[in-house]
Amino acid sequence: MRELRERRDSLHRNTLAGGHAAVERQRASGKRTARERLDLLLDEGSFVELGLHRRQLPTGPLSPRERPRTDGVVVGSGTIEGRQVFVYAQDFSIFGGSLGEAHAAKIHKVMDLALETGSPLIGLNDSGGARIQEGVMALHGYGGIFRRQVAASGIIPQISVVLGPCAGGATYSPALADFTFMVRDIAKMYLTGPAVVKAVTGEHVSHEELGGAGVHGESSGVATFVYDDEPGCLEDVRHLVSLLPSNNMELPPRSAASGADTDVRPRLAEIVPADPAKPYDVRDVIAEVTDDGAYFELHEGWAANIVCAFARVDGEVVGIVGNQPIVLAGVLDADAAQKAARFVRFCDAFGIPLVTLVDVPGFLPGSEQERGGIIRHGAKLLYAYCEATVPRVQVILRKAYGGAYIVMDSRSVGNDLSLAWPTNEIAVMGAEGAVDILFRRELATVDDQRELRAELLAHYNEQLIHPYYAAERGLVDDVIDPAETRSLIAKGLAMLRDKRRQPFRRKHGNMPL
Repeated sequence: MRELRERRDSLHRNTLAGGHAAVERQRASGKRTARERLDLLLDEGSFVELGLHRRQLPTGPLSPRERPRTDGVVVGSGTIEGRQVFVYAQDFSIFGGSLGEAHAAKIHKVMDLALETGSPLIGLNDSGGARIQEGVMALHGYGGIFRRQVAASGIIPQISVVLGPCAGGATYSPALADFTFMVRDIAKMYLTGPAVVKAVTGEHVSHEELGGAGVHGESSGVATFVYDDEPGCLEDVRHLVSLLPSNNMELPPRSAASGADTDVRPRLAEIVPADPAKPYDVRDVIAEVTDDGAYFELHEGWAANIVCAFARVDGEVVGIVGNQPIVLAGVLDADAAQKAARFVRFCDAFGIPLVTLVDVPGFLPGSEQERGGIIRHGAKLLYAYCEATVPRVQVILRKAYGGAYIVMDSRSVGNDLSLAWPTNEIAVMGAEGAVDILFRRELATVDDQRELRAELLAHYNEQLIHPYYAAERGLVDDVIDPAETRSLIAKGLAMLRDKRRQPFRRKHGNMPL
C-alpha cells in the first residue's frame, strides 16, 4: 500500500505540474495556466477536480506517442462567495487545448452536473480548436457541448471567458453563452483565421483585426465584457455571479435593504436638462437610483446609444435598460434593439425585475438601417418586453416618441408601473415635425410663417404633449418629482415582488430572430 500511495502521489503531482517547457511557453505569451486561472476565479481551496486521469485513447494511425492526463482541460466544481459553480478550463499547454473525444467528454460531464444541480456554468476557453487527429469525433464533441448549452439556456447562467484562441466551430460556445468575457491582446475569436481569409478573399488581416477583443467588444457585440488583464477579468466574473441566481427556480441574491424607499435625490433634476435637445449621461441617472451608486454595465463598447446594466435597488438585484442621449441622441438602431432584447430576455428568464429609463426620440432613420433590418431587430426588443413576466417599472425621463416609445416597455406592451417626470413628452413625434406635417398648407399661405408656426407649436404642445396627457388616459400611473425617482422605484418593486403570471401553454413562440 505504501508503494501504491507513493506512485499515486507522484503521478498526481506530475499531472498537476504539467510539462515544464509547455507551461513556460504559456507564461511567456502573457497567459496563465488553466489551474492558475481557476485559483483566481474560485474561493480558495474550494475546487474539486473531476477526471484528472482522463486521457486520449491509444487508437488510430495518428495517435500521439505521448498521452498526457487531463487531455488538455481541467474540469470540476468550486464556489464563488460560497455558492457552487461548475467550471472547465482548457489547458493550452497540452495539445494546444485542442478538443478531442476525451476532452469533450469531460466538459459534457460538468455541463450535465451543472444543469442537474442547478448551478452556474463557467467555461475558460483557450484552445486551438478541434483536434485534427481525431477527425469527426472532435466535431461530435463540439456538437454535444452546443446541445447541452441550448438545453441549459434559461435554466442556469452560462458564462464563457475567452483567454486565448477560440476558432472555428468552437466560437459558437461563447456565442451561445449568456455572457462572454474577453481579455485584450491574448483573446482571439473567429470562424476562419487570417490565412483562410487571405486564401479565399485576398484580404490581409491580422489575428487582432479579425477577431480581437476590440472587434467583438465594439463591432460585433459577441463580447459582453472586455478587460486588459486576466485578474481583472476573472474578478468581474466573480462579481457577475454574485448578482445572479444559481438557476431559474431561485431568486437573485439579496443584500441588506438600503432605505431606498425614503431616499430623496434632488440631484436628479439637475442631471437631466428640461430642454429635450440637450444631452446628458443616463449613467448619472442610474447611479442616483441604485444602491451606493453602483451598477455593472454590459456591452459598454457596443451599441452605446442604449445602456444595459445590473444593479441593486434597496438590496434587490434589478436589470436596468436606459436610452443614452449622449450617443446618437439616444435613438434606437438595429444594434441597440438586439442588445436590449437579449438583456431583457435574460432578466425575464432568471426572475430579475426590469427598470426602463426612457428618453428616446425614435428609431434611427436611413436606408442603411432599413436594409440592415431595423424592423426585424426592433421587433426583437418589442417581443422581449411583451413576453416578459417579471416586475417591470418604466420611468419616462423626457421625450418618448413614436414606435420607440411603444418598444421601450410602454403600458401597451405590459409594464406594471409607469412613472413620468414633468419633463415627459409622449407623442407620435416631436412638436416641430408634427406641426410641419399637420399645418403645411396653412403655413404655405401666410407671409410670416415664423409667427404662425410659433402659435401652432404652442397649441400642439398644450393639447397633446403636456406632461399629464398620458396620465389622464391611464398610460402613466403618476407624474413624479424627479427627486423621488429612487424611492418610488423601490416602492414599486416591493409592491410587485410577489407578481405571478402564467403564460398560455405552447412549445415556444416564433421570435423574429
